[in-house]
Amino acid sequence: RRWVVEVAHSWFNRFRGVLIRWAKLSHSYLGFVQIAACLIVGRKLLTFSG
Repeated sequence: RRWVVEVAHSWFNRFRGVLIRWAKLSHSYLGFVQIAACLIVGRKLLTFSG
C-alpha cells in the first residue's frame, strides 16, 4: 500500500506549483492541487481509453 502513496506523490511532484508552494494562501494552493489532480486523472483516462 505504501507504493500507491509514493506513486501519487511522484505524479504531483511533476507540477512545479504543487512541488514548490508559490501560493501564500491555502485556498490558492488547494486550487493548484485540484488542477494538478484533474490533469493527472485526465491523462490517465486518455491512456486507458486510447
